Amino acid sequence: MTNDEIKTEVFESALGWIAVAATERGIFRTSLPEPDRESAVAAIAQTASNGSNGISEEIKRLLIRYCKGEAVSLDEIAIDDSAWTDFTRRAREACRSIPRGETRTYGWLAEQASGSKASARAAGRAMATNPVPIIIPCHRVIGSDGNLHGFGGSVGLPLKSKLLAMEGRAQGGSLEKRS
Repeated sequence: MTNDEIKTEVFESALGWIAVAATERGIFRTSLPEPDRESAVAAIAQTASNGSNGISEEIKRLLIRYCKGEAVSLDEIAIDDSAWTDFTRRAREACRSIPRGETRTYGWLAEQASGSKASARAAGRAMATNPVPIIIPCHRVIGSDGNLHGFGGSVGLPLKSKLLAMEGRAQGGSLEKRS
């Protein structure tokens, strides 16, 4: 894949700046909401093109509405998963199936991807390297102890907690989970 095949867009949302890179197959990489434009651009810098705009206005509108707290579905946004392994694809597809306002554990994710909870670390790695956060809602994956673990971007776990609260999930012990 060459850089001229990747189109990028950077825009502001209620939660911060988001950068998106896409190929003709779909979204290739997104940043989490970042406090400034430069941080969002840096999050996708390894895949950014020459700055050509090109993601669909509908995708941009959906992400902006999601960041405002609206209950929009991001399930139909096409993702370019051509560089992913089979396990990673299955783990991320399982993550994408977690309904808004619900959480699942890394063990559950591993079982969906491989048939065994024993691959929970690999499932965690698939979430840690998720190139399209928000669209693949890795913030909905929590530890088996019910606590929040691991989250990227410059804001980290406070953003994960905020996203879950925005979706109707309280932080801490009241987080319901399915193993």
